[in-house]
Amino acid sequence: MTDPTLSKSELVRYARHLALPNVGTAGQLRLRDARVVCVGAGGLGSPLAIYLAAAGVGTLGIVDDDLVDSSNLQRQILHGTSDVGRRKVDSARDRLAEVNPLVEVVTHATRLTSANALDVLGGYDVVVDGTDNFPTRYLVNDACVLLRKPNVYGSIFRWEGQVSVFGTPGGPCYRCLFREPPPPGLVPSCAEGGVLGVLPGIVGSMQAMETVKLLLGVGDGLAGRLLIFDALDMTWREVSVRRNPDCPVCGDRPTQTELIDYDVFCGVEPGDGGPGGLSIQEVDAREAWTRLRSDRPPFLLDVREPWEWSVGNLGSFGAHHIPVGQLDGRIEEVPRDRPVLVYCRTGVRSETAVRRLLESGFAEVAHIEGGILAWSRTVDPSVVVA
Repeated sequence: MTDPTLSKSELVRYARHLALPNVGTAGQLRLRDARVVCVGAGGLGSPLAIYLAAAGVGTLGIVDDDLVDSSNLQRQILHGTSDVGRRKVDSARDRLAEVNPLVEVVTHATRLTSANALDVLGGYDVVVDGTDNFPTRYLVNDACVLLRKPNVYGSIFRWEGQVSVFGTPGGPCYRCLFREPPPPGLVPSCAEGGVLGVLPGIVGSMQAMETVKLLLGVGDGLAGRLLIFDALDMTWREVSVRRNPDCPVCGDRPTQTELIDYDVFCGVEPGDGGPGGLSIQEVDAREAWTRLRSDRPPFLLDVREPWEWSVGNLGSFGAHHIPVGQLDGRIEEVPRDRPVLVYCRTGVRSETAVRRLLESGFAEVAHIEGGILAWSRTVDPSVVVA
């Protein structure tokens, strides 16, 4: 006799699930009753949200404060060309409604912070980390440990991806694997380092698989195991990860029992001038425009890659192009008798360049906060940014 708790439309939609011995009606009901939140509606969040919706996870939360940009479309399959300029959470909600109208999508159009993370994540059974920056990654981890929620982790870098599950009872957390973040600027973002669009599809799908297994309580999960995928070699490696009894968050005697300022922790907003005590000066795009039109304009230095320069640049203001990776070998091209103003796409590589110039003895150096992207948004929208 058919279980009356599943409607006829659900029986048809999930027929292939119901045929699986370790899913069946009971498992499908567990999925329908589950609440999962995806932090990020980008490259990783796109496939995992689509597959979780298709699987019939009853409530899906989507956390993202960003807008859809045309450069997202190469990998963020939640969004289409007509969505450019829309809030990602709105685009995601509409796309998921097409995938499965039986799923309730809850949108959180906000940046996850220490002030709201416990409230936002606390109402869900599983948290899936689809973020692309270290402050939010550590924030999600610590919040999950404090809330006792499993954290399905995924990350990508160029041709490599990683997947694991943190925060399960007795299992390790992200800090057991990476106790401290890398120095600021050491690991480039997707915009700076590039990423093949298919890769987040693979990793995000793996995250969706682990989430479904957690909800069903079946299979051998990735708690205590880190899978590393190399797309060029098409190989998977497995690294064992053990819970660290001295971990400051999940250890036997945790020393951190509340959320902290993760921008400061990761060195994004250092309060002491950053490593080496160097004071990094930054100006907003409007102030940069004013300085460039003054009687003593600074030497304008673009440290992006050549293809980015080709798409759009500030050459009309005399910008000089030296990719940040070539700066040490071409530093003689930068004059020492003028102020220097550096920019990149968003401000990460330019901060690295400023640090190198200061270490080389330059006195007046600053960079544009938010990079040429901020310039395009607030000063001159005709400047095209890749």
